[in-house]
Amino acid sequence: MRDVLDELYRRWSAGEAVGVGTVVATFSSAPRAPGAAMLVGADGSVTGSVSGGCVEGAVYELAQQVVADGGPVLQRYGVSDDDAFAVGLTCGGIIDIFVERIDRESLPELPEIVAAVRESRPVAIATVVEHPDPERVGRRLVVWPDRVSGGLGSARSDDAVTDDARGLLAGGRSATLRYGPDGQRRGEGMAVFVNSFEPRPRLLVFGAIDFAAAMSRMGGYLGYHVTVCDARPVFATATRFPDADEVVVDWPHRYLAAEAEAGRVNERTAITVLTHDPKFDVPLLEVALRLDVGYVGAMGSRRTHADRMARLREAGLGEGELKKLCSPIGLDLGARTPEETAVSIAAEIIALRWGGGGRRLSELDGRIHGAP
Repeated sequence: MRDVLDELYRRWSAGEAVGVGTVVATFSSAPRAPGAAMLVGADGSVTGSVSGGCVEGAVYELAQQVVADGGPVLQRYGVSDDDAFAVGLTCGGIIDIFVERIDRESLPELPEIVAAVRESRPVAIATVVEHPDPERVGRRLVVWPDRVSGGLGSARSDDAVTDDARGLLAGGRSATLRYGPDGQRRGEGMAVFVNSFEPRPRLLVFGAIDFAAAMSRMGGYLGYHVTVCDARPVFATATRFPDADEVVVDWPHRYLAAEAEAGRVNERTAITVLTHDPKFDVPLLEVALRLDVGYVGAMGSRRTHADRMARLREAGLGEGELKKLCSPIGLDLGARTPEETAVSIAAEIIALRWGGGGRRLSELDGRIHGAP
């Protein structure tokens, strides 16, 4: 919905009801990702796209119908439809599109949502798109990191979706989640689309080594925008790191300082230093440990760690800054291979993000999903 949000707010402010179709699930080679939206105004105008042109005509007609009668509809389009040649996807994919009427009454939180998006504050909209009880289809829960608004029909549903929506929000991802009719973790019947208004968090991997390749794959799997950076062009290549979103050839400390100066580093950024070389590590960590980021970890043995800490103290870093450093990097999983080490590092990042202790759940009591 991000691509039509400004137009939606303009019409909402004018008191107009509009039809909005949102891609909530895709299969195979669908052209638009979940969250892509198309708005149909009362004057017949269209903003946005759900398929790059393949099914826009059908969604347009459905949106007009929904605005007229008020009932939301979940519709699947694809080559398996009887009318595939009329409204199917030429790419051969399948998409689920949820079409709903939005006005001041149905989405009173829209001004707060728009303000959050404009100020780069995280917010997600969770909407029931499928349920055995038709009265619950279209119900919404607006989720911020510290509060919620609205409701999905029961406290149990609200609690389950809130936990999961915050997980998606932290990863900057939108997705359809499935539950039992009352929010049961096991079961079927209720589908909730979580539209996350947050860019993916960043994972900065410094050091173009085999561990960095494994970390790139893990970061992508967890929903991070992954950057691999190394000063050596022979090693820092897209061919060696196909899972990274970008590969940068630059001195690590210079690149990180420039990214921070440009405002592209924040508390959702994770930094992993895998270079094993003081001439790279120490200048880089001097910059990293003075930034407000979510995670800074550095690889190395106990001896390397002790030497690194001494060098950082000599460089003028205080004990408070040094406490932010996770070194040696990762949790104690007994990891040996680059892939296992990447799991260990990712586990530490997740534990710090959500306040986990890194212990086995079978040894603990209480809620599994604690407050962040």
